[in-house]
Amino acid sequence: MLQQSTIENVLEAALSTGGDFAEIFVEDRFANHLELQSHKIERAVSGRDFGIGIRIFSGLQNVYTYTTDFSEAALIKAAKRAAIAIVNGKGGTLQPLSKQEVAIVNRILQMPQSVDYNKKVAVMRNADKIARSHSDKINQVRVRYFEEEQQVLIANSEGKHVEDTRVHSRLTIVPTAKDGEHIQTGHYGPGAHAGFEFIEGLDLQHYAKEAARIAVTMLDAEECPSGKFPVIIDNEFGGVIFHEACGHGLEATAVAKNNSVFANRIGEKVASDLVTYVDDGTLANEWGSLNVDDEGEKTRRNVLIEDGILRGYLVDKFNARRMNTEATGSSRRQSYRYNPTSRMTNTFIENGTSDPASIIKDTAYGIYAKYMGGGSVNPATGDYNFAVMEGYIIENGEIKQPIKGATLIGNGAETLFNVDRVGNNLAHGAGMCGSLSGSIPVNVGQPMIRVSEMTVGGTKEGL
Repeated sequence: MLQQSTIENVLEAALSTGGDFAEIFVEDRFANHLELQSHKIERAVSGRDFGIGIRIFSGLQNVYTYTTDFSEAALIKAAKRAAIAIVNGKGGTLQPLSKQEVAIVNRILQMPQSVDYNKKVAVMRNADKIARSHSDKINQVRVRYFEEEQQVLIANSEGKHVEDTRVHSRLTIVPTAKDGEHIQTGHYGPGAHAGFEFIEGLDLQHYAKEAARIAVTMLDAEECPSGKFPVIIDNEFGGVIFHEACGHGLEATAVAKNNSVFANRIGEKVASDLVTYVDDGTLANEWGSLNVDDEGEKTRRNVLIEDGILRGYLVDKFNARRMNTEATGSSRRQSYRYNPTSRMTNTFIENGTSDPASIIKDTAYGIYAKYMGGGSVNPATGDYNFAVMEGYIIENGEIKQPIKGATLIGNGAETLFNVDRVGNNLAHGAGMCGSLSGSIPVNVGQPMIRVSEMTVGGTKEGL
């Protein structure tokens, strides 16, 4: 992507005013978005983006700039301009660059750009047809197809030089159901760090019908009661609560500045004995996986909480300086336009020993959250609220009527202690996560869990 001599000259320029570390991130990205609605393609957007980010450290100073001009003169100029910001730097030297082989975790069988456009549209039309066939109450279906191919080169003054290819594919199915004046929407969006083979191999009968079933089911939902109840949160997308309320609090972005309830608590009990919480960027072809992170470090399995005990954080190179620790292969960014920082990859609660059916049977009354929607969290306090996309009342160990308008309200640290059952049906769900370094693909995951008590916001008093 760039000649080694150019990379070396740019890094030397970045170190010229006393920086002790310099890095260059080169990106060439192609993305394609298609959207089908009312049986036809309503939107088709393709684009290519390329640019270079240059980062300089001096102690705890961190300077970042980027450019889309690939000429050596322009890159050196950008590096020197950024280096001016370094004050009282002790200086560093450029170590000889040594190109490293990248171990391929995510093997790509069909590069999306090589696949005929009509094959992609055919999958979308099939998803539309299956969703509509579920019920005559489905009056609209929106299907989105997304593919992305990203080439990166990462080199730094410590001698690192790696190149990697990343490919993401996703299909999102959003049916709308209507019954008189009542309208409800379902959603399912499987994705993977994989090529078109992932899209071609999707079980559309499952995903399209499940998305349609959610929409139709919620047409008959009753208003959710408000109060404090036991809450069962199902697997897959249920993991979004702990991603937001716990995962962000374990990123060095917050921990290094003591802006997290988990700061300075390694070795302490922070959760129920049943909870082991892991971030693993090495899971083959999962949506949040990477061969190397955006600092060129191999991704790894990071055990964050083990049997309720806090074991570690997600740490990028710069915050490792602040925390006097090592980076964990957790540095990520949306693109060259963003300074990278610590982020999640595939984050999940590990399997427990309870059968999901027994968890429901052993619950006298409460709320069953089958699919979660969106929400918000304050990482400094862990306080959160999340909407339930599909929920039900549980009475005498049985799932009863569906409910709508349910919101789960709580504190991440408290919720971790209140997990009293963990199922054995771990599943992952694909999503996008926004933070300081932009929006990135992540997986959330968990088996079914039960929280002994949660505040449920609804529009009806009592259960």
